[in-house]
Amino acid sequence: MAGKPGAGKPGAGGGTRNWRLVRADTDAVPSSARRFMARARQRRLKAAMPWLIGAGVLLVAGGLVWLVYGTSVLGVRQVEVVGTELLSQDQVRRAAAIPDRRPLARVDLGAAGARVRGLPAVDRVVVSRSWPSTVVIEVIERTAVAAVPAKQGFILIDDDGVPFRAVKEQPSGLPLARLSAPGPLDTNTESALTVLSALSDELRKQLVAVAVPSPVQIRLELRKGRVVIWGDETKSDEKSKVATELLGQKGEEIDVSAPTVVTIR
Repeated sequence: MAGKPGAGKPGAGGGTRNWRLVRADTDAVPSSARRFMARARQRRLKAAMPWLIGAGVLLVAGGLVWLVYGTSVLGVRQVEVVGTELLSQDQVRRAAAIPDRRPLARVDLGAAGARVRGLPAVDRVVVSRSWPSTVVIEVIERTAVAAVPAKQGFILIDDDGVPFRAVKEQPSGLPLARLSAPGPLDTNTESALTVLSALSDELRKQLVAVAVPSPVQIRLELRKGRVVIWGDETKSDEKSKVATELLGQKGEEIDVSAPTVVTIR
């Protein structure tokens, strides 16, 4: 049989249509539509920008925190000690016990300072960071004001009465303090320090020792065997003035325990 005219052609009744997708050129999109889409993209980018910046800042900050606190890049490389004379720098470093390469930001400065203050010769201490890799320990040592005779030498005490160092020989220029139990809580030690702080320069030059068997029996031992009976620590400034004025008088014993009624023997 002969085929029907028009069979298989597009548009013919009952026949199959063949479609082809053709991409329109951008010039085919109206310029107003392109401007609208561009503005929409800019709005979306502008709205997302704070979030992107915030995420970037957090990422950088997190990296810095990890670098400072979590790695040894900024770790301790050196412990610098200043202000020591009685103590060696190694003694202070050992007492501070700061681990090498520990992140500098994680060093417990307060704990290190407390350990250094545990050394008897240390009066005060300041521990600080010096970036990028150094811990600085500034030490102020105790200053001796008297030497207490002991069985095997002398014990040095500071102006608070703290015994902090044992030596074999009496340091030159340092007076003796004859005390049975030197210490910051000892009443005899407190009395001796009160008297020492009140002495005039003339008395200090001649002073050999201050003896305090009890708080009311204080006496000064001077050169050439002379003695000043001090009594108790009250009115020490007045007693110092009176005793200084009487140094030129003859007599081995000057009694200023009652500074208004002085006796010389």
